[in-house]
Amino acid sequence: MMKPAVYSAFLAGAPGALIFFGLLFSRQGKNGGWGIGCNAPEVCSVGRLPFLLLLFLLPLTLTDSLSAQTPLASPPGKTKVFLEHADVQSFDKEVSADRQVLSGDVCFRHDNSYMYCDSAYFYEANSSLEAFGEVRMEQGDTLFVYGDYLYYDGNIRVAKMRDNVRMESVRADGSIVTLFTDSLNYDRVANIGYYFDGGTIVDDANELSSYYGQYSPATRIAIFNDSVRVFNDKFTLYSDTLQYSTQTKVATILGPSVIISDSGNIYTSRGWYNTVQNTSLLLDRSQVTSGNRILVGDTIAYDRDRGFGEAFGRVVLRDTTERVMLEGNYGSYDERSGHALATDSARCMEYSQGDTLYMHADTFEMISIDSTARQVKAYRGVRFFRADFQGICDSMQFNTVDSTLYFYLDPVLWNNRNQLYGDTIVVHMADTTIDFVHVIRLAFSIEQVDTGHFNQLKGNDLKAYFEGREVRRIDIDGNAESIFFPLEDDGSMVGMNETKSSYLTIWIKDRKIEKLRLWPSPQGTLTPLPDLSPDRMTLRDFHWYEDLRPRDKDDIFRNARRSIEADAPSKRSNKFRSIE
Repeated sequence: MMKPAVYSAFLAGAPGALIFFGLLFSRQGKNGGWGIGCNAPEVCSVGRLPFLLLLFLLPLTLTDSLSAQTPLASPPGKTKVFLEHADVQSFDKEVSADRQVLSGDVCFRHDNSYMYCDSAYFYEANSSLEAFGEVRMEQGDTLFVYGDYLYYDGNIRVAKMRDNVRMESVRADGSIVTLFTDSLNYDRVANIGYYFDGGTIVDDANELSSYYGQYSPATRIAIFNDSVRVFNDKFTLYSDTLQYSTQTKVATILGPSVIISDSGNIYTSRGWYNTVQNTSLLLDRSQVTSGNRILVGDTIAYDRDRGFGEAFGRVVLRDTTERVMLEGNYGSYDERSGHALATDSARCMEYSQGDTLYMHADTFEMISIDSTARQVKAYRGVRFFRADFQGICDSMQFNTVDSTLYFYLDPVLWNNRNQLYGDTIVVHMADTTIDFVHVIRLAFSIEQVDTGHFNQLKGNDLKAYFEGREVRRIDIDGNAESIFFPLEDDGSMVGMNETKSSYLTIWIKDRKIEKLRLWPSPQGTLTPLPDLSPDRMTLRDFHWYEDLRPRDKDDIFRNARRSIEADAPSKRSNKFRSIE
Protein backbone atom coordinates (compact mmCIF):
# COMPACT_ATOMS: atom_id res chain seq x y z
CA MET A 1 0.00 0.00 0.00
CA MET A 2 1.25 3.44 -0.90
CA LYS A 3 1.87 5.59 2.17
CA PRO A 4 -0.60 8.44 2.89
CA ALA A 5 2.12 11.06 2.62
CA VAL A 6 3.09 9.86 -0.87
CA TYR A 7 -0.47 10.01 -2.11
CA SER A 8 -0.90 13.43 -0.49
CA ALA A 9 2.11 14.74 -2.38
CA PHE A 10 0.91 13.06 -5.56
CA LEU A 11 -2.35 14.99 -5.47
CA ALA A 12 -0.99 18.28 -4.08
CA GLY A 13 -2.53 21.20 -5.90
CA ALA A 14 -5.67 19.32 -6.88
CA PRO A 15 -8.76 21.48 -6.66
CA GLY A 16 -10.66 21.15 -3.39
CA ALA A 17 -9.84 18.69 -0.68
CA LEU A 18 -10.78 15.09 -0.07
CA ILE A 19 -14.23 14.54 1.44
CA PHE A 20 -15.17 12.48 4.48
CA PHE A 21 -18.55 11.94 6.11
CA GLY A 22 -18.03 12.94 9.69
CA LEU A 23 -15.84 12.91 12.71
CA LEU A 24 -15.87 10.90 15.85
CA PHE A 25 -16.35 12.56 19.20
CA SER A 26 -13.04 14.25 20.13
CA ARG A 27 -11.37 14.41 23.49
CA GLN A 28 -8.32 16.32 24.76
CA GLY A 29 -5.28 14.27 25.37
CA LYS A 30 -2.32 14.78 27.66
CA ASN A 31 -0.31 16.66 25.13
CA GLY A 32 -3.06 19.07 24.19
CA GLY A 33 -3.87 17.42 20.88
CA TRP A 34 -7.21 16.11 19.88
CA GLY A 35 -7.67 12.41 19.55
CA ILE A 36 -10.10 9.55 19.92
CA GLY A 37 -10.28 6.29 21.73
CA CYS A 38 -8.54 7.40 24.97
CA ASN A 39 -7.58 4.36 26.91
CA ALA A 40 -6.27 6.09 29.96
CA PRO A 41 -9.09 7.00 32.40
CA GLU A 42 -7.18 9.88 33.88
CA VAL A 43 -6.67 11.49 30.51
CA CYS A 44 -10.29 11.06 29.45
CA SER A 45 -11.65 12.52 32.74
CA VAL A 46 -9.39 15.55 33.19
CA GLY A 47 -10.95 18.82 32.16
CA ARG A 48 -14.22 17.23 30.98
CA LEU A 49 -16.45 20.15 32.13
CA PRO A 50 -14.25 22.88 30.63
CA PHE A 51 -14.14 20.84 27.51
CA LEU A 52 -17.93 20.54 27.25
CA LEU A 53 -18.28 24.30 27.89
CA LEU A 54 -15.78 24.93 25.18
CA LEU A 55 -17.79 22.77 22.75
CA PHE A 56 -20.82 24.99 23.27
CA LEU A 57 -18.87 28.26 23.23
CA LEU A 58 -16.77 27.44 20.20
CA PRO A 59 -18.91 25.16 17.99
CA LEU A 60 -17.31 26.37 14.74
CA THR A 61 -13.82 25.73 16.03
CA LEU A 62 -14.28 22.06 16.84
CA THR A 63 -15.50 19.08 14.86
CA ASP A 64 -19.09 17.94 15.20
CA SER A 65 -19.94 15.12 17.47
CA LEU A 66 -20.40 11.87 15.57
CA SER A 67 -23.63 11.22 17.44
CA ALA A 68 -25.11 14.62 16.59
CA GLN A 69 -24.23 14.53 12.85
CA THR A 70 -24.96 18.24 12.40
CA PRO A 71 -23.86 19.23 8.86
CA LEU A 72 -21.86 22.33 8.12
CA ALA A 73 -23.31 24.88 5.80
CA SER A 74 -22.76 23.69 2.20
CA PRO A 75 -22.93 25.58 -1.07
CA PRO A 76 -26.28 25.47 -2.82
CA GLY A 77 -26.84 22.09 -4.40
CA LYS A 78 -23.97 20.53 -2.48
CA THR A 79 -24.03 18.15 0.47
CA LYS A 80 -21.53 17.50 3.19
CA VAL A 81 -19.22 14.53 3.47
CA PHE A 82 -19.56 12.80 6.83
CA LEU A 83 -17.08 10.73 8.77
CA GLU A 84 -19.01 7.74 10.00
CA HIS A 85 -16.27 5.94 11.89
CA ALA A 86 -12.54 5.74 12.57
CA ASP A 87 -10.61 4.00 15.29
CA VAL A 88 -8.00 6.76 15.60
CA GLN A 89 -8.39 10.44 14.70
CA SER A 90 -5.95 13.39 14.89
CA PHE A 91 -5.09 16.67 13.19
CA ASP A 92 -1.91 17.23 11.20
CA LYS A 93 -1.50 20.95 11.85
CA GLU A 94 1.97 21.10 10.32
CA VAL A 95 0.53 20.23 6.91
CA SER A 96 -2.89 21.86 7.22
CA ALA A 97 -5.07 23.01 10.07
CA ASP A 98 -8.01 21.29 8.42
CA ARG A 99 -6.37 17.96 7.63
CA GLN A 100 -7.60 15.15 9.85
CA VAL A 101 -5.55 11.97 10.01
CA LEU A 102 -7.70 8.87 10.38
CA SER A 103 -6.91 5.20 10.71
CA GLY A 104 -8.53 1.92 11.61
CA ASP A 105 -11.82 0.88 10.04
CA VAL A 106 -12.47 4.28 8.46
CA CYS A 107 -15.92 4.95 6.93
CA PHE A 108 -17.27 8.03 5.13
CA ARG A 109 -20.72 8.83 3.78
CA HIS A 110 -21.76 11.23 1.04
CA ASP A 111 -25.40 11.18 -0.01
CA ASN A 112 -26.13 7.49 -0.69
CA SER A 113 -22.50 6.53 -1.17
CA TYR A 114 -20.21 4.97 1.43
CA MET A 115 -16.41 4.83 1.34
CA TYR A 116 -14.29 2.48 3.42
CA CYS A 117 -10.51 2.27 3.91
CA ASP A 118 -7.69 1.46 6.35
CA SER A 119 -6.52 5.09 6.75
CA ALA A 120 -7.37 8.49 5.34
CA TYR A 121 -6.79 12.23 5.23
CA PHE A 122 -10.02 14.16 5.65
CA TYR A 123 -10.49 17.81 4.68
CA GLU A 124 -13.91 18.52 6.09
CA ALA A 125 -14.09 22.18 5.09
CA ASN A 126 -13.41 21.31 1.46
CA SER A 127 -15.55 18.14 1.45
CA SER A 128 -12.67 16.07 0.19
CA LEU A 129 -10.59 13.14 1.29
CA GLU A 130 -7.74 10.78 0.51
CA ALA A 131 -8.20 7.11 1.37
CA PHE A 132 -5.53 4.42 1.59
CA GLY A 133 -5.44 0.65 1.84
CA GLU A 134 -8.33 -1.75 1.04
CA VAL A 135 -10.38 1.11 -0.33
CA ARG A 136 -14.01 0.33 -1.11
CA MET A 137 -16.76 2.60 -2.41
CA GLU A 138 -20.40 1.51 -2.39
CA GLN A 139 -23.34 3.25 -4.05
CA GLY A 140 -26.57 1.55 -3.11
CA ASP A 141 -26.59 -2.18 -3.79
CA THR A 142 -25.69 -1.92 -7.48
CA LEU A 143 -22.25 -0.31 -7.67
CA PHE A 144 -19.04 -1.31 -5.86
CA VAL A 145 -15.57 0.10 -6.53
CA TYR A 146 -12.36 -1.32 -5.03
CA GLY A 147 -8.75 -0.12 -5.11
CA ASP A 148 -5.63 0.80 -3.15
CA TYR A 149 -6.11 4.57 -3.16
CA LEU A 150 -8.99 7.03 -3.45
CA TYR A 151 -9.17 10.77 -3.89
CA TYR A 152 -12.71 12.06 -3.52
CA ASP A 153 -13.96 15.59 -4.20
CA GLY A 154 -17.43 15.98 -2.74
CA ASN A 155 -17.98 19.38 -4.32
CA ILE A 156 -17.96 17.97 -7.84
CA ARG A 157 -18.75 14.38 -6.75
CA VAL A 158 -15.77 12.85 -8.52
CA ALA A 159 -13.88 9.84 -7.17
CA LYS A 160 -10.37 9.02 -8.41
CA MET A 161 -9.44 5.44 -7.65
CA ARG A 162 -5.89 4.15 -8.29
CA ASP A 163 -4.01 0.84 -8.33
CA ASN A 164 -5.72 -2.57 -8.56
CA VAL A 165 -9.04 -0.94 -9.28
CA ARG A 166 -12.16 -3.04 -9.71
CA MET A 167 -15.59 -1.56 -10.38
CA GLU A 168 -18.56 -3.94 -10.17
CA SER A 169 -21.99 -3.02 -11.52
CA VAL A 170 -24.77 -5.40 -10.49
CA ARG A 171 -27.63 -5.76 -12.98
CA ALA A 172 -31.26 -6.39 -12.07
CA ASP A 173 -30.93 -10.06 -13.09
CA GLY A 174 -28.01 -10.49 -10.69
CA SER A 175 -25.31 -10.59 -13.36
CA ILE A 176 -22.20 -8.50 -12.76
CA VAL A 177 -20.25 -6.26 -15.12
CA THR A 178 -16.70 -5.75 -13.86
CA LEU A 179 -14.19 -3.11 -14.89
CA PHE A 180 -10.49 -3.70 -14.14
CA THR A 181 -7.90 -0.92 -14.34
CA ASP A 182 -5.20 0.88 -12.38
CA SER A 183 -6.57 4.39 -12.94
CA LEU A 184 -10.30 5.03 -12.68
CA ASN A 185 -12.20 8.28 -12.35
CA TYR A 186 -15.84 7.94 -11.35
CA ASP A 187 -18.21 10.87 -11.88
CA ARG A 188 -21.17 10.38 -9.52
CA VAL A 189 -23.19 13.17 -11.13
CA ALA A 190 -22.98 11.65 -14.63
CA ASN A 191 -22.75 8.13 -13.18
CA ILE A 192 -19.82 7.31 -15.47
CA GLY A 193 -16.54 5.62 -14.69
CA TYR A 194 -13.66 6.19 -17.09
CA TYR A 195 -10.08 5.00 -17.33
CA PHE A 196 -7.14 6.36 -19.32
CA ASP A 197 -4.21 4.02 -18.80
CA GLY A 198 -5.56 0.67 -19.92
CA GLY A 199 -8.58 -1.22 -18.67
CA THR A 200 -10.77 -4.28 -19.14
CA ILE A 201 -14.54 -4.76 -18.85
CA VAL A 202 -15.91 -8.26 -18.36
CA ASP A 203 -19.53 -9.40 -18.52
CA ASP A 204 -21.16 -12.80 -18.92
CA ALA A 205 -20.53 -12.83 -22.68
CA ASN A 206 -17.37 -10.90 -23.53
CA GLU A 207 -14.10 -9.50 -22.31
CA LEU A 208 -13.35 -6.01 -23.64
CA SER A 209 -10.14 -4.04 -23.19
CA SER A 210 -8.67 -0.77 -24.44
CA TYR A 211 -6.29 2.00 -23.48
CA TYR A 212 -9.05 4.55 -22.91
CA GLY A 213 -12.57 3.67 -21.90
CA GLN A 214 -15.66 4.60 -19.95
CA TYR A 215 -18.69 2.79 -18.57
CA SER A 216 -22.11 4.02 -17.47
CA PRO A 217 -23.80 1.68 -14.96
CA ALA A 218 -27.14 3.44 -15.59
CA THR A 219 -27.23 2.98 -19.39
CA ARG A 220 -25.05 -0.16 -19.43
CA ILE A 221 -23.05 1.45 -22.25
CA ALA A 222 -19.26 1.24 -22.48
CA ILE A 223 -17.11 3.26 -24.88
CA PHE A 224 -13.58 2.15 -25.81
CA ASN A 225 -10.77 3.97 -27.63
CA ASP A 226 -7.26 2.99 -28.74
CA SER A 227 -6.15 -0.64 -28.96
CA VAL A 228 -9.64 -2.04 -28.41
CA ARG A 229 -10.02 -5.82 -28.06
CA VAL A 230 -13.22 -7.86 -27.67
CA PHE A 231 -12.71 -11.53 -26.84
CA ASN A 232 -14.96 -14.56 -26.38
CA ASP A 233 -14.79 -18.25 -27.29
CA LYS A 234 -16.19 -17.61 -30.79
CA PHE A 235 -14.23 -14.63 -32.11
CA THR A 236 -11.82 -11.82 -31.33
CA LEU A 237 -12.53 -8.24 -32.38
CA TYR A 238 -9.80 -5.61 -32.71
CA SER A 239 -10.81 -1.98 -33.15
CA ASP A 240 -9.81 1.64 -32.85
CA THR A 241 -13.10 2.87 -31.42
CA LEU A 242 -15.99 0.81 -30.09
CA GLN A 243 -19.24 1.20 -28.17
CA TYR A 244 -20.64 -1.78 -26.30
CA SER A 245 -23.91 -2.45 -24.49
CA THR A 246 -23.58 -4.89 -21.60
CA GLN A 247 -27.38 -5.28 -21.72
CA THR A 248 -27.88 -6.19 -25.41
CA LYS A 249 -24.30 -7.43 -25.99
CA VAL A 250 -24.18 -5.37 -29.18
CA ALA A 251 -20.84 -3.83 -30.16
CA THR A 252 -21.15 -0.65 -32.22
CA ILE A 253 -18.05 -0.25 -34.38
CA LEU A 254 -16.91 3.36 -34.79
CA GLY A 255 -13.39 2.95 -36.20
CA PRO A 256 -11.17 0.61 -38.24
CA SER A 257 -11.83 -2.92 -36.97
CA VAL A 258 -11.19 -6.58 -37.73
CA ILE A 259 -13.17 -9.56 -36.40
CA ILE A 260 -11.28 -12.85 -36.47
CA SER A 261 -12.93 -16.27 -36.08
CA ASP A 262 -12.50 -19.84 -37.23
CA SER A 263 -14.96 -19.31 -40.09
CA GLY A 264 -13.26 -16.20 -41.46
CA ASN A 265 -12.48 -12.53 -40.89
CA ILE A 266 -14.46 -9.30 -41.09
CA TYR A 267 -12.88 -5.94 -41.91
CA THR A 268 -14.92 -2.77 -41.32
CA SER A 269 -14.74 0.77 -39.99
CA ARG A 270 -18.38 1.31 -39.05
CA GLY A 271 -21.34 -0.85 -38.12
CA TRP A 272 -22.57 -3.09 -35.33
CA TYR A 273 -22.04 -6.69 -34.21
CA ASN A 274 -24.39 -8.66 -31.96
CA THR A 275 -21.99 -10.82 -29.97
CA VAL A 276 -24.75 -13.19 -28.77
CA GLN A 277 -26.61 -13.77 -32.04
CA ASN A 278 -23.43 -13.36 -34.12
CA THR A 279 -25.16 -11.06 -36.57
CA SER A 280 -23.77 -7.81 -37.91
CA LEU A 281 -24.48 -4.85 -40.14
CA LEU A 282 -21.30 -3.47 -41.67
CA LEU A 283 -21.03 -0.08 -43.40
CA ASP A 284 -18.45 2.05 -45.20
CA ARG A 285 -17.06 -0.50 -47.67
CA SER A 286 -16.63 -3.50 -45.41
CA GLN A 287 -15.19 -6.93 -46.21
CA VAL A 288 -16.02 -10.49 -45.15
CA THR A 289 -13.43 -13.20 -45.84
CA SER A 290 -14.28 -16.90 -45.66
CA GLY A 291 -11.63 -19.31 -46.87
CA ASN A 292 -10.83 -18.38 -50.45
CA ARG A 293 -13.95 -16.20 -50.83
CA ILE A 294 -13.92 -12.44 -50.22
CA LEU A 295 -17.14 -10.39 -50.09
CA VAL A 296 -16.90 -6.58 -50.28
CA GLY A 297 -19.71 -4.04 -50.33
CA ASP A 298 -20.76 -0.58 -49.23
CA THR A 299 -23.12 -2.31 -46.77
CA ILE A 300 -22.97 -5.95 -45.63
CA ALA A 301 -25.49 -7.83 -43.48
CA TYR A 302 -23.75 -10.92 -42.10
CA ASP A 303 -24.99 -13.85 -40.03
CA ARG A 304 -21.96 -15.75 -38.78
CA ASP A 305 -23.88 -18.77 -37.39
CA ARG A 306 -25.69 -19.28 -40.72
CA GLY A 307 -22.57 -18.37 -42.67
CA PHE A 308 -24.66 -16.07 -44.84
CA GLY A 309 -23.88 -12.55 -45.99
CA GLU A 310 -25.73 -10.01 -48.12
CA ALA A 311 -24.01 -6.99 -49.65
CA PHE A 312 -25.40 -3.79 -51.13
CA GLY A 313 -23.70 -1.16 -53.27
CA ARG A 314 -20.58 -1.78 -55.41
CA VAL A 315 -20.47 -5.42 -54.39
CA VAL A 316 -17.43 -7.57 -55.16
CA LEU A 317 -17.24 -11.32 -54.52
CA ARG A 318 -13.84 -12.82 -55.30
CA ASP A 319 -12.77 -16.47 -55.39
CA THR A 320 -8.99 -16.30 -55.05
CA THR A 321 -8.51 -20.01 -55.80
CA GLU A 322 -10.61 -20.28 -58.94
CA ARG A 323 -9.69 -16.70 -59.94
CA VAL A 324 -13.28 -15.66 -60.54
CA MET A 325 -14.80 -12.37 -59.44
CA LEU A 326 -18.45 -11.24 -59.35
CA GLU A 327 -19.54 -7.60 -59.21
CA GLY A 328 -22.92 -5.89 -58.86
CA ASN A 329 -24.94 -3.57 -56.67
CA TYR A 330 -26.41 -6.53 -54.80
CA GLY A 331 -24.72 -9.76 -53.82
CA SER A 332 -25.03 -12.65 -51.39
CA TYR A 333 -22.87 -15.53 -50.26
CA ASP A 334 -23.68 -18.74 -48.38
CA GLU A 335 -20.56 -20.19 -46.77
CA ARG A 336 -22.11 -23.61 -46.14
CA SER A 337 -23.31 -24.28 -49.67
CA GLY A 338 -20.70 -22.14 -51.41
CA HIS A 339 -23.47 -20.39 -53.34
CA ALA A 340 -22.93 -16.79 -54.37
CA LEU A 341 -25.13 -14.37 -56.29
CA ALA A 342 -24.62 -10.96 -57.91
CA THR A 343 -27.16 -8.77 -59.70
CA ASP A 344 -27.95 -5.15 -60.58
CA SER A 345 -25.27 -4.02 -63.07
CA ALA A 346 -23.63 -7.39 -62.53
CA ARG A 347 -20.28 -8.34 -64.03
CA CYS A 348 -18.20 -11.51 -63.85
CA MET A 349 -14.45 -11.61 -64.44
CA GLU A 350 -12.67 -14.91 -64.96
CA TYR A 351 -8.89 -14.47 -64.94
CA SER A 352 -7.58 -18.02 -64.58
CA GLN A 353 -6.72 -18.29 -68.29
CA GLY A 354 -4.26 -15.43 -68.66
CA ASP A 355 -6.46 -12.95 -70.48
CA THR A 356 -9.39 -11.84 -68.37
CA LEU A 357 -12.90 -12.75 -69.51
CA TYR A 358 -15.35 -9.90 -68.78
CA MET A 359 -19.00 -10.86 -68.73
CA HIS A 360 -22.21 -8.95 -68.04
CA ALA A 361 -25.68 -10.32 -67.30
CA ASP A 362 -28.72 -9.46 -65.28
CA THR A 363 -27.82 -12.08 -62.65
CA PHE A 364 -24.78 -14.22 -61.86
CA GLU A 365 -24.54 -17.28 -59.64
CA MET A 366 -21.41 -18.99 -58.35
CA ILE A 367 -22.02 -22.56 -57.18
CA SER A 368 -19.59 -24.90 -55.42
CA ILE A 369 -19.63 -28.45 -56.79
CA ASP A 370 -16.96 -29.67 -54.41
CA SER A 371 -13.85 -28.34 -52.71
CA THR A 372 -12.11 -27.73 -56.03
CA ALA A 373 -14.85 -27.27 -58.65
CA ARG A 374 -17.12 -24.27 -59.22
CA GLN A 375 -19.88 -23.27 -61.60
CA VAL A 376 -20.64 -19.75 -62.73
CA LYS A 377 -24.09 -19.17 -64.22
CA ALA A 378 -25.36 -16.03 -65.95
CA TYR A 379 -28.97 -15.23 -66.75
CA ARG A 380 -30.58 -12.83 -69.20
CA GLY A 381 -28.74 -10.47 -71.49
CA VAL A 382 -25.30 -12.07 -71.39
CA ARG A 383 -22.51 -10.13 -73.13
CA PHE A 384 -18.83 -10.97 -72.75
CA PHE A 385 -15.44 -9.82 -73.97
CA ARG A 386 -11.98 -11.32 -74.06
CA ALA A 387 -9.14 -10.28 -76.31
CA ASP A 388 -9.37 -13.42 -78.45
CA PHE A 389 -13.15 -13.94 -78.50
CA GLN A 390 -16.40 -12.14 -77.70
CA GLY A 391 -20.03 -13.16 -77.55
CA ILE A 392 -23.66 -12.63 -76.60
CA CYS A 393 -26.46 -14.96 -75.50
CA ASP A 394 -29.40 -15.16 -73.14
CA SER A 395 -27.78 -17.40 -70.52
CA MET A 396 -24.38 -18.96 -69.85
CA GLN A 397 -22.64 -21.49 -67.63
CA PHE A 398 -18.92 -21.85 -66.88
CA ASN A 399 -17.42 -24.94 -65.23
CA THR A 400 -14.03 -24.46 -63.63
CA VAL A 401 -13.32 -28.19 -63.32
CA ASP A 402 -12.98 -28.63 -67.09
CA SER A 403 -12.78 -24.95 -68.16
CA THR A 404 -15.92 -25.28 -70.28
CA LEU A 405 -18.33 -22.48 -71.25
CA TYR A 406 -21.95 -23.18 -72.25
CA PHE A 407 -23.95 -20.50 -74.12
CA TYR A 408 -27.72 -20.94 -74.37
CA LEU A 409 -30.55 -19.31 -76.32
CA ASP A 410 -29.51 -17.18 -79.29
CA PRO A 411 -25.73 -17.30 -78.77
CA VAL A 412 -23.27 -15.54 -81.09
CA LEU A 413 -19.49 -15.84 -80.77
CA TRP A 414 -16.74 -13.91 -82.54
CA ASN A 415 -13.07 -14.72 -83.03
CA ASN A 416 -11.07 -12.29 -85.13
CA ARG A 417 -13.04 -12.21 -88.44
CA ASN A 418 -15.05 -15.34 -87.61
CA GLN A 419 -18.59 -15.48 -86.30
CA LEU A 420 -20.51 -18.49 -84.92
CA TYR A 421 -24.13 -18.85 -83.93
CA GLY A 422 -26.64 -21.62 -83.34
CA ASP A 423 -29.04 -22.98 -80.74
CA THR A 424 -26.32 -23.81 -78.17
CA ILE A 425 -22.57 -23.20 -78.17
CA VAL A 426 -20.01 -24.96 -75.95
CA VAL A 427 -16.48 -23.56 -75.68
CA HIS A 428 -13.76 -25.88 -74.35
CA MET A 429 -10.70 -24.10 -72.98
CA ALA A 430 -7.17 -25.50 -72.81
CA ASP A 431 -4.77 -23.60 -70.59
CA THR A 432 -5.08 -19.98 -71.68
CA THR A 433 -6.62 -20.49 -75.12
CA ILE A 434 -9.68 -21.98 -76.79
CA ASP A 435 -9.35 -25.71 -77.53
CA PHE A 436 -12.48 -26.16 -79.64
CA VAL A 437 -15.97 -24.72 -80.04
CA HIS A 438 -19.04 -26.93 -80.42
CA VAL A 439 -22.18 -25.41 -82.00
CA ILE A 440 -25.12 -27.71 -81.30
CA ARG A 441 -28.03 -27.66 -83.75
CA LEU A 442 -28.64 -25.10 -86.48
CA ALA A 443 -24.97 -24.16 -86.59
CA PHE A 444 -23.70 -21.32 -88.73
CA SER A 445 -20.07 -20.23 -89.18
CA ILE A 446 -19.07 -17.07 -91.06
CA GLU A 447 -15.66 -15.65 -91.95
CA GLN A 448 -15.46 -12.16 -93.38
CA VAL A 449 -13.29 -12.03 -96.51
CA ASP A 450 -13.94 -8.36 -97.21
CA THR A 451 -16.78 -5.93 -96.71
CA GLY A 452 -19.01 -7.65 -99.25
CA HIS A 453 -17.95 -11.31 -99.24
CA PHE A 454 -18.23 -13.94 -96.50
CA ASN A 455 -17.11 -17.55 -96.34
CA GLN A 456 -19.99 -19.55 -94.82
CA LEU A 457 -20.61 -22.96 -93.28
CA LYS A 458 -23.82 -24.32 -91.85
CA GLY A 459 -25.21 -27.65 -90.71
CA ASN A 460 -26.87 -29.52 -87.90
CA ASP A 461 -23.75 -29.64 -85.74
CA LEU A 462 -20.40 -27.80 -85.96
CA LYS A 463 -17.05 -28.13 -84.24
CA ALA A 464 -14.27 -25.59 -84.71
CA TYR A 465 -10.78 -26.55 -83.49
CA PHE A 466 -8.17 -23.94 -82.59
CA GLU A 467 -4.41 -23.75 -82.60
CA GLY A 468 -3.29 -20.80 -80.55
CA ARG A 469 -5.92 -18.18 -81.22
CA GLU A 470 -6.68 -19.20 -84.82
CA VAL A 471 -9.22 -21.67 -86.21
CA ARG A 472 -7.38 -24.70 -87.65
CA ARG A 473 -10.20 -27.10 -88.58
CA ILE A 474 -13.99 -27.09 -88.84
CA ASP A 475 -16.22 -30.18 -88.88
CA ILE A 476 -19.87 -30.12 -89.99
CA ASP A 477 -22.04 -33.08 -89.04
CA GLY A 478 -25.34 -33.31 -90.93
CA ASN A 479 -26.81 -31.22 -93.77
CA ALA A 480 -23.54 -29.45 -94.47
CA GLU A 481 -23.68 -26.42 -96.75
CA SER A 482 -20.87 -24.03 -97.65
CA ILE A 483 -20.06 -20.95 -99.65
CA PHE A 484 -16.43 -19.95 -100.18
CA PHE A 485 -14.72 -17.24 -102.18
CA PRO A 486 -11.36 -18.75 -103.21
CA LEU A 487 -8.43 -16.35 -103.64
CA GLU A 488 -5.55 -16.42 -106.04
CA ASP A 489 -2.01 -16.10 -104.77
CA ASP A 490 -2.13 -12.40 -105.51
CA GLY A 491 -5.28 -12.10 -103.39
CA SER A 492 -7.71 -11.70 -106.28
CA MET A 493 -11.06 -13.44 -105.90
CA VAL A 494 -11.77 -16.31 -108.34
CA GLY A 495 -15.53 -16.63 -107.78
CA MET A 496 -17.93 -18.37 -105.42
CA ASN A 497 -17.71 -22.07 -104.60
CA GLU A 498 -20.97 -23.54 -103.25
CA THR A 499 -21.24 -27.12 -101.88
CA LYS A 500 -23.77 -29.46 -100.28
CA SER A 501 -23.13 -32.77 -98.51
CA SER A 502 -23.97 -34.73 -95.41
CA TYR A 503 -20.59 -34.13 -93.78
CA LEU A 504 -17.83 -31.57 -94.28
CA THR A 505 -14.35 -30.96 -92.92
CA ILE A 506 -12.27 -27.95 -93.75
CA TRP A 507 -8.66 -27.26 -92.81
CA ILE A 508 -7.44 -23.66 -92.49
CA LYS A 509 -3.89 -22.34 -92.48
CA ASP A 510 -2.84 -18.72 -92.27
CA ARG A 511 -6.55 -17.82 -92.46
CA LYS A 512 -6.84 -19.53 -95.88
CA ILE A 513 -8.54 -22.78 -96.86
CA GLU A 514 -5.87 -25.45 -96.98
CA LYS A 515 -8.07 -28.49 -97.73
CA LEU A 516 -11.75 -29.28 -98.04
CA ARG A 517 -13.42 -32.67 -97.68
CA LEU A 518 -17.08 -33.45 -98.32
CA TRP A 519 -18.83 -36.84 -98.09
CA PRO A 520 -20.83 -38.75 -99.14
CA SER A 521 -22.13 -37.71 -102.57
CA PRO A 522 -21.10 -34.07 -102.43
CA GLN A 523 -22.54 -31.46 -104.78
CA GLY A 524 -20.64 -28.34 -105.76
CA THR A 525 -20.59 -25.47 -108.21
CA LEU A 526 -18.13 -22.66 -108.91
CA THR A 527 -19.67 -19.43 -110.15
CA PRO A 528 -17.51 -16.60 -111.54
CA LEU A 529 -17.96 -13.28 -109.85
CA PRO A 530 -19.53 -11.53 -112.86
CA ASP A 531 -22.30 -14.13 -112.90
CA LEU A 532 -23.20 -13.73 -109.24
CA SER A 533 -26.25 -11.87 -108.04
CA PRO A 534 -26.32 -10.48 -104.47
CA ASP A 535 -29.06 -12.87 -103.32
CA ARG A 536 -26.90 -15.87 -104.21
CA MET A 537 -23.87 -14.80 -102.18
CA THR A 538 -25.26 -15.92 -98.84
CA LEU A 539 -26.76 -19.11 -97.50
CA ARG A 540 -30.22 -19.21 -96.12
CA ASP A 541 -30.32 -17.99 -92.50
CA PHE A 542 -27.18 -15.88 -92.99
CA HIS A 543 -26.77 -12.81 -90.81
CA TRP A 544 -23.71 -10.78 -89.91
CA TYR A 545 -24.10 -9.56 -86.30
CA GLU A 546 -21.08 -7.28 -86.17
CA ASP A 547 -23.13 -4.42 -84.73
CA LEU A 548 -23.84 -6.55 -81.64
CA ARG A 549 -20.21 -7.49 -81.01
CA PRO A 550 -18.74 -6.25 -77.67
CA ARG A 551 -15.77 -4.01 -78.39
CA ASP A 552 -14.14 -3.89 -74.96
CA LYS A 553 -14.72 -4.75 -71.30
CA ASP A 554 -16.97 -1.73 -70.82
CA ASP A 555 -19.05 -2.34 -73.95
CA ILE A 556 -20.47 -5.48 -72.35
CA PHE A 557 -22.97 -3.24 -70.55
CA ARG A 558 -24.48 -2.02 -73.85
CA ASN A 559 -28.05 -3.18 -74.33
CA ALA A 560 -27.74 -5.13 -77.56
CA ARG A 561 -28.90 -8.69 -78.22
CA ARG A 562 -29.97 -11.15 -80.86
CA SER A 563 -33.72 -11.68 -81.41
CA ILE A 564 -35.94 -13.98 -83.47
CA GLU A 565 -37.22 -12.39 -86.67
CA ALA A 566 -40.90 -13.22 -86.43
CA ASP A 567 -41.77 -11.54 -89.72
CA ALA A 568 -39.85 -14.07 -91.83
CA PRO A 569 -41.93 -17.27 -91.79
CA SER A 570 -40.04 -18.67 -94.72
CA LYS A 571 -36.86 -18.67 -92.68
CA ARG A 572 -36.08 -21.24 -90.04
CA SER A 573 -36.70 -20.50 -86.37
CA ASN A 574 -33.20 -19.32 -85.61
CA LYS A 575 -33.15 -16.55 -88.19
CA PHE A 576 -32.33 -13.43 -86.20
CA ARG A 577 -32.18 -9.71 -86.45
CA SER A 578 -30.33 -7.23 -84.25
CA ILE A 579 -32.14 -4.79 -81.98
CA GLU A 580 -30.81 -1.96 -79.86
